[in-house]
Amino acid sequence: MAFRRATEGDLLECSRIHREGIDAYLGRMGFPPMPVENPGLVRLHAHTLGTDPDRFQVAERRGRGGKPRMIAFGSAVERGPMWFLSMLFVEPAEQASGLGRAVLERILPEERDGRLLATCTDSAQPVSNGLYASFGIVPRMPFLNVLGRPREGWTPPPLPAGVTAARAEPAMPGLLAPADQDELDALDLDVNGWAHPQDHAFDLRERPWLFRYRDGAGRLVAYGYTSEVGRVGPIAVRDATHLWPVAAHLLTAVPPRGASSIWFGGHATEAVAAAIRAGLRLEGFPILACWSAPYADFTRYVPTSPGLI
Repeated sequence: MAFRRATEGDLLECSRIHREGIDAYLGRMGFPPMPVENPGLVRLHAHTLGTDPDRFQVAERRGRGGKPRMIAFGSAVERGPMWFLSMLFVEPAEQASGLGRAVLERILPEERDGRLLATCTDSAQPVSNGLYASFGIVPRMPFLNVLGRPREGWTPPPLPAGVTAARAEPAMPGLLAPADQDELDALDLDVNGWAHPQDHAFDLRERPWLFRYRDGAGRLVAYGYTSEVGRVGPIAVRDATHLWPVAAHLLTAVPPRGASSIWFGGHATEAVAAAIRAGLRLEGFPILACWSAPYADFTRYVPTSPGLI
């Protein structure tokens, strides 16, 4: 057994292990297998590797002829005081051997005093949930994948009085002008206490429709991303009552080719209820948000996905 830092050449194998791990337990519950090709997941791996290369580790076992075979991987990102586990997967045949814990210990912060540790994990995975809880990363709240399109005849709520929306124009592909990025960072700090400009660059490439919402004085009060493929988020709002009107605007501003998908935290009661009333549905098992200490206000924040908070 050997552990090492991941490289870009490992990312397809990471996706394979992810797919096999998911299929191994969801298949027993009658879910169809995951697609073999998952380019969005590979791009997410490439992003976390690019921003936090020391926090992306793989485990290999040497087989016949001495050729190594990757059997596990883990990746995490650090944003301000927060350490967030993006992925941790082990080949099904290698599970229950302590390998997941060994990979996790290699990517956890060396100094944990004052650090916030967090992850998102499947509610149908009690073994994984127990592993994270042993490090103080305890399940606290569900993430709900709200999926679909508003029913015919649905009228979206208006934006709050005095608030207007405008699409942000990147200075170049995947990059905002410094002043525009500073504005988003300030809102992130207000909402969650940490900024993540590197993730905005990723989001802007993946979901190029970034809308900024301003009040009558021109102050930024919210932002949100959407795309033609229906992925909505991240969203940040200064006022929790603005979350659903902003999300509703994003659902309709760019009609997708298929269904829309938003990951609402369970604390966003009104937004979840309003989305269901509009005709969207809850998809799959809830994801569990786990943390050692609170690190985000999910009444005012919607993440990119459970793999990139």
